[in-house]
This record gives sequence, C-alpha cells and structure tokens, in this order.
Amino acid sequence: MYDIIIIGAGPGGYIAAERAGAQGKKVLIIEKDTVGGVCLNVGCIPTKTLLNSAKHYDHAVNSSLFGVHSDGAVFNLSEAQEWKKKVVDTNVNGIIFLMKKYGVETVMGEAFLVDKNTVQVGEETYRAENIIIATGSSTFIPPIPGVGSRYVVTSTELLAIKELPSSLTVIGGGVIGLEFASFFSMLGITVHVIEMLDEIAPFMEKEFAKTMRRAMKKVKFHLSSKVEAIKDNRVVFTRKGKEEFLDSDLILMAVGRKPNVQEMGFAEVGLEINRHGLVVNDKMETNIPGIYAIGDVIGKSLFAHSASRMAEVAVHAILGIDDRLNYDAVPWAIYTYPEVASCGLTEDEAVSRGYEVDTATSLMRISARYYAENGNVPGLCKVVADKKTHKVLGIHLLGSPSSEMIFGAALMIQSGMTTKDVRTTIFPHPSVSEVIRETVLSLCEAENC
Repeated sequence: MYDIIIIGAGPGGYIAAERAGAQGKKVLIIEKDTVGGVCLNVGCIPTKTLLNSAKHYDHAVNSSLFGVHSDGAVFNLSEAQEWKKKVVDTNVNGIIFLMKKYGVETVMGEAFLVDKNTVQVGEETYRAENIIIATGSSTFIPPIPGVGSRYVVTSTELLAIKELPSSLTVIGGGVIGLEFASFFSMLGITVHVIEMLDEIAPFMEKEFAKTMRRAMKKVKFHLSSKVEAIKDNRVVFTRKGKEEFLDSDLILMAVGRKPNVQEMGFAEVGLEINRHGLVVNDKMETNIPGIYAIGDVIGKSLFAHSASRMAEVAVHAILGIDDRLNYDAVPWAIYTYPEVASCGLTEDEAVSRGYEVDTATSLMRISARYYAENGNVPGLCKVVADKKTHKVLGIHLLGSPSSEMIFGAALMIQSGMTTKDVRTTIFPHPSVSEVIRETVLSLCEAENC
C-alpha cells in the first residue's frame, strides 16, 4: 500500500513524486512512455534547444551591425539534433536520479484507474491512500478533410526530422505554431502561418501580437483564414469568402491540445470531466476525495511550470498544508525571435473584471542594453495597474530576453506589489529589466505615486 500513486511522469507528476518523497511518503509513479513526459521529450525542452541553435545561426548571419562578420555560416540539422538529444537525455537521467534519491518507485506501462484507491498496470495492481492524475495532453487533430495526408505532421514528428524542408505551412498561430514558424524561418525556409482568428496569439496584448507578427518578417501570415481541406501537400483555405491554397513540403498541425482522459478508467470510476478535462477544486482535488489531478489534464493552465506548481498544491493538500495556486501570477513565454512573455491580466481582461485601469507602454530600446544588443529588433513593455489601489495587475514584454525577466513580474503580482513598490525597487544598470521600472515610472507620473 502506497501513500501516493502518481499517474504520469511529466513536469507535474515527477515534481509531485519528488516533493512527496522528500517528505518521507511512500510514492509510486507510473509512466507509459518516457520519464519527463511531453515537455522534456517532445515539447518544451527539445523545441527550445533547436530554437537556440537557429538563433545562433541567425545571429551569425546577421551580426555585421555589431562588427562581427561570419561569412559562410552553415546550419547542420543532424548536429543540432544530436545536441537536442544530449540535452533531453541528460535531463531525463537527472529526473531518474531524483526519483531514486527520494525513494520513489517507478513503473513503466499504461495505467488504468480501477477505483479510488487502485490502479492497474498490465496484470499488476497497485493500491494507495491517494492518487494524483498527471496524464497531460496530446495534439488536437481537427476533422479537416484530408488531414491524414502524409505531408501533415504534429510537433512531435517535426522535432524528429532528418532533413530540412524547403517550405512549411503551419496551421495555427498559437504558441507551438509560432515557435516552429520562427525556427524554420530563421533558417531561410519559406514559412506560411494560417490562423482562423483575426490575430495571432489571442491571449496576448493586441499591440504586442501585431508588433510580433511584423517582427517575424520572414513569415507570411494569413489571418482570418479557415482551412477547408488538405489535398496531399496543398492546404485549401478561405479568406473573406475567397478560396486560396498553399503548397509546401510539410504541413504542421498546431491548432491546440486536448486533455488525456480517455481509456484510463476516469469516467468509469465517476470522475467529473468537462470539455477542458478533469474538474478539480482549488486544492487540485477531484470530485472523488483522495484523487487529485494536475497539469494539462485539467485544462486550466497548459504550461509545464503550472503543472509543477499544481503538483506542490496537491501534495500539500495531502500533507494537510494549506496552499493555493494564483492563476493570475502564472507567467508564460513564447520563445520566438523576438521572444514575448507575460504575467497577469491584459488591459482587456482587467477591464472585463471591472477594474478601472492605468496603463503605460514603452519601447524596449529605452534600455541602453537592449538597444546595444538587439539594435532595431522591435520590443515593447506594457504595465497594467489598478487605478484606485495602484496594484500591478499585469506586465507584458516583447523582446529578448523576456522569458528570463518575466519571473520578476510574477513575483510582483504574486506578492501584490503596487507601482510605488516597483518604483522604489532598485534594478541593475545596464539591464534590459530596467524597462519595467521605467514603464512604471511613466505610470507614477500620472498617478503621483
């Protein structure tokens, strides 16, 4: 009898196992594919590794502005793939080490939930006082005629290619689609992105999405466009009532993800499931006491770091420690070139919640370091604050290294900092992060904070 059985060894599952094991709990973790889950093996880490390789190549080709000339720069895909594999393998081995360190037992195989305390894997059954479901999500494939074409790939297949295509059509202008569009376009490959909505990344500040799209000038975007059919390597779509088509070597399907809730006994034991996934309360507990769910499978915040934080909340609930996840303080980043990152509410979201807001937007190049290192690459910083309390509600960044700075915004929002608090905080100079304080200062001039 285990204290906790965890189904899924991704960034939610293995963090739950590590935290529980560190507290002396007897833990079993079950994984059907590879330790580390989608994020580590065919998602976050390999994608960012290849993107970094492409950025190095792009910098080499376009560094003359900075006095560096590297004629004849070559991108070698096989070597980049080898490096990606080494990065992934090193991290997987690190997780395996942590499981052993904290006494976590690992079983490989497909789990089936028999009842609130029992999980079956093959012919074996395992029992526990508590169960944490961390089964993640998978690529959503829309019912488009011809979607089974051999030219259509998901992000998993695209990460494993051995030869670069000469052209790529991306269906979907979200995080996954944009990152792959950035990767291939930096390598000089013709890239088209087809997006049904009137702007890419609808969760982003509107002016940021527009600026980002213009900054990715090597990518051709087709907005307000609906894919009607795929015929071999041709994507047929309509825009403003007119039918158009694109031919390419590969077609990436990147329209979203769906929770992994099927064929694992979840519905059979009576777990509540809606269109987003498993339903949980603020302690990550499902409608069945003792069964918890975290990460993509609940559909609330589809980020690896969200899953890891949810894991802590679930383990704390089991340990009797009061803990909650503040969804407004969850940062996100898109690792394109230029990067974009955000935390908190957009201006529209804040207004829709009834806030009277003050906002300020600055160009990234007001930071001397940003301009020195990026030249005229577009960059923006926007701060959204409550006009009455001066509380920081959201910070949005476009321009590298946004992904490395956004934790500061998360800390500000998590701790309830006001614009005055930020104004009186010392930022290092010269640093790109200074743009956040400078943007807040422009707000303070209006608010007299």
